[in-house]
Amino acid sequence: MSVLSKITGEEKVPKDLLLLLLIGGLYYLSIALSNTFVNVYIWKQSKSFTDIGLYNLMIVLFQPLTFILAGRWAKKIDRVIVMRLGVTSLAVFFITVLLLGSHAKQFLLLLGALIGIGFGFYWLAFNVLTFEITEPETRDFFNGFLGLLSSLAGMIGPITAGWIISSMIDEIGYKVIFAISLILFTCAVVTSFFLKRRHAKGDFQIKRIMAERKYNNDWKNILHAHFFQGCREGTFSFIIVIWVFITTKSEMSLGTFSFVESAVMLVSYYLVSRVIKPNRRGLAILYSGIVLYAAIFLLVFHLDFKNLIIYAILIALAYPILIVPYGSLTYDVIGRGWKSKLMRIEYVVVREIFYNSGRAVSILLFLLTVLLFNDKQGLRFLLLIIGLGHPMVYFCIRHINLTKDSSKQISAESPKKMPDGESGSTV
Repeated sequence: MSVLSKITGEEKVPKDLLLLLLIGGLYYLSIALSNTFVNVYIWKQSKSFTDIGLYNLMIVLFQPLTFILAGRWAKKIDRVIVMRLGVTSLAVFFITVLLLGSHAKQFLLLLGALIGIGFGFYWLAFNVLTFEITEPETRDFFNGFLGLLSSLAGMIGPITAGWIISSMIDEIGYKVIFAISLILFTCAVVTSFFLKRRHAKGDFQIKRIMAERKYNNDWKNILHAHFFQGCREGTFSFIIVIWVFITTKSEMSLGTFSFVESAVMLVSYYLVSRVIKPNRRGLAILYSGIVLYAAIFLLVFHLDFKNLIIYAILIALAYPILIVPYGSLTYDVIGRGWKSKLMRIEYVVVREIFYNSGRAVSILLFLLTVLLFNDKQGLRFLLLIIGLGHPMVYFCIRHINLTKDSSKQISAESPKKMPDGESGSTV
């Protein structure tokens, strides 16, 4: 405890803060171990891009629906219970995968719905609890340490899982890593019982925050940006993993791919947090979006493991340059929005709806492409189209110019349009 006190500058580090870090670390390690390989597990059973697409479509449909339900419950019941529901749902997902075994491909829609529900409950509650448990004095420590845990899990988890799977015959390795993930989530559930109960209050006004787009141009533009971000990330979140496995026929190679990507991303996040200043956010988002799009061409003309590794390095370098200033800008837009303190949950839920709508559109286009062309060339052409999502983020946010003194909140009761820089929020 004394070491943590020195790091945070506080005489006493709150117990709930440490418990939330522990839960976050268990979550990241469990997901890093198994989530990358769930798509490969399904692919090895079905050899069908359609099945992979349907599984991921169910995730992006049920995640925002659960966010809405979780947001309503977070204002009616204990937030800790909402998070516990999320972690429990993820544990049930891995129990179901273990029980189904080689029959998992017959229950893809159920599995996608289960993990989507788990993600929705978990992330809504975790985001809310982060705001409530951390203080301005401890928030930097919390976010920095959580980021470190995430990066380390991203480096250690996939390569360890790849080694375990490659070292065992048949599907025994998959069952081992899924069982480990189940144990980690069970530990997270148990840990959540030590968190202090946090009772909720207030009405859930998601329709009102949806309507805020008519009064706050910055909010409207940032939502459009999240939609296009989702368009890019919906299909890319699983197709690259599958291509790595198809190209190499090796889970160990997939683990190596993830290790390289996470290691480079760790360094990139560290540098970005120290180099990019608020007045350079726009240019950072523009240039990184261009690099993220250009990297796709490595996969279009010649798909081999060397190009995939180069792609991973470019993505790992450029993604933090986009997501750090873009994330800060999003929170700035929400924080300066109408009744942002009271409606923080609603703002986060609406943002999630737009982001997952983009992901759903992306996956539906993927399924349509598979249906019409059913070849790699058609999918590569699709990636060039949906890959424009990241560059489009810049064109959505380029007129948002929030300054430190622009703290005046927009009154949603006044529908007049405000000049750029006068309206806004913080997410």
